[in-house]
Amino acid sequence: MAKSRYIYTCNQCGYESSKWNGKCPSCGAWNSFEEDVAEKPSSNRSASQDIPDISGNILELADIGADIDVRYDTGIGELNRVLGGGLVKGSLVLLGGEPGIGKSTILLQICQYLGEDHSILYVSGEESARQIKLRADRLGVDTENLYLLTSTDAEAIASTIANSAPDIAIIDSIQTMSISRISSSPASLTQVRECTNLFMHTAKDQEIPIIIVGHVNKDGAIAGPKVMEHIVDAVLYFEGERHQSYRLLRAVKNRFGSTNEIGVFEMIDKGLREVANPSQMLLAGRPHNVSGCCVACVMEGSRPILAEVQALAAKTSYSAPRRMATGFDFNRLSIIIAVLEKRLGIFMGTLDVYLNIVGGFKLDEPAGDLPVAMALYSGIMDKQIDEQLIAFGEIGLGGEIRSVSHITQRIREAERMGFKTCIIPKQSAASIDPNEYNIEIIPVSTLKQAFSVIK
Repeated sequence: MAKSRYIYTCNQCGYESSKWNGKCPSCGAWNSFEEDVAEKPSSNRSASQDIPDISGNILELADIGADIDVRYDTGIGELNRVLGGGLVKGSLVLLGGEPGIGKSTILLQICQYLGEDHSILYVSGEESARQIKLRADRLGVDTENLYLLTSTDAEAIASTIANSAPDIAIIDSIQTMSISRISSSPASLTQVRECTNLFMHTAKDQEIPIIIVGHVNKDGAIAGPKVMEHIVDAVLYFEGERHQSYRLLRAVKNRFGSTNEIGVFEMIDKGLREVANPSQMLLAGRPHNVSGCCVACVMEGSRPILAEVQALAAKTSYSAPRRMATGFDFNRLSIIIAVLEKRLGIFMGTLDVYLNIVGGFKLDEPAGDLPVAMALYSGIMDKQIDEQLIAFGEIGLGGEIRSVSHITQRIREAERMGFKTCIIPKQSAASIDPNEYNIEIIPVSTLKQAFSVIK
């Protein structure tokens, strides 16, 4: 009896090799190869077998109807924003996140709204029907159009979806699904990839939107090969600390909308509640009369969001000072510190520097450079920044302040939140009329000018 041949597959890009490699030759990832059982290749089509003629399926672009009503309203505005306006018919959406972050919770909540006009099939491979019922009672989900199915056979589930033809299908989770003809175990790279591909064909053929839940690995990425994310139409990530009540829903791929939008939720005893004003949430509980604090404004898609930047500088007790950043790029922090030392003579070689973006938010655009520098300067010099002051701008290596995009939206958001002073790049000020805003606008071109505002 011949032994099964094993192959090694990269869990990042899906590259297959007959032997284990420390580094993937395709994507360059380290320690990403996992052992799997190689499947026998399907027999090639014989020469005598007729090849089907599919030329009749060719369509002209002008002949294809564009139905206006191609999206389902989920009933949750923050989720609709991330999806690009709603759930598209025939789409395959992958929802990932850490255990307990709220994936199953938000799916049951949208079932309550969608169940008013649409039928929903909820397939669970992890929980029994009674367990789902208990969670639905806690969340107040009592729609009559929600149907439950507990199974892990992907082929049987796909057949059931095609035969019963629900308006929407939910698979929780893809790691529990398996195809019997594939010898590898559930949650293996081959099973996850093939099950996702099967559900993709079902969604496209039946014009049924399918949402699949995906677990994450220790690195925070969705478990399974990267090619799984290439198969689906949209990839959504739930972010946030399990010990905090706020959650961020971010799209890293979306064929039907922008990938820059985020949704903000708060976890309460009745499930997830959308936060319509994230700026107010992130600025709640700001300390008074404390140095090292500055407010930044970043753009998440079309939405401006205000976030508090906190910096602390203390004398180090080590030979090499510590640098720690939470919610901000560490390398970018090192560049800002180097600019402050070289261009302004603020020596920090004997100081530990700690930077934190409050609320678990990530400041990942260049407009956050100026508020970070101002918070550092305030903390080192022990000078308080006015609580009604906000700043945004990119810092160059010469200490200059460079322009940023969406200047009007940022100022409007600061004005709406009650701020009285706004520091902006001088280049950006040329494109606006300061008289249109009920806020004092201070254009600056260098860090020295920005720091001179701090009394």
